[in-house]
Amino acid sequence: MQEYIENKIKPLLQGDGGWIDFVSYENNELKVVFQGECSKCLILERCVSWIEEQIKKDLGETVTLCFERKKPFFWDK
Repeated sequence: MQEYIENKIKPLLQGDGGWIDFVSYENNELKVVFQGECSKCLILERCVSWIEEQIKKDLGETVTLCFERKKPFFWDK
């Protein structure tokens, strides 16, 4: 799953200034961290659904995507 996120999904998000990091995958629960433009995106839930659909289509697995948004430290100031 990590390879799929790194090689298939990440490059697509980077095209729009986004970033995704794989955290873990266990019991059909995929944990990731969104950064860059994804961290402030107003429609991130749509992207999450799209990623779940792509995984089902490409890998044949039904996953639940759990995510965290990680904004750059200087946005907190």
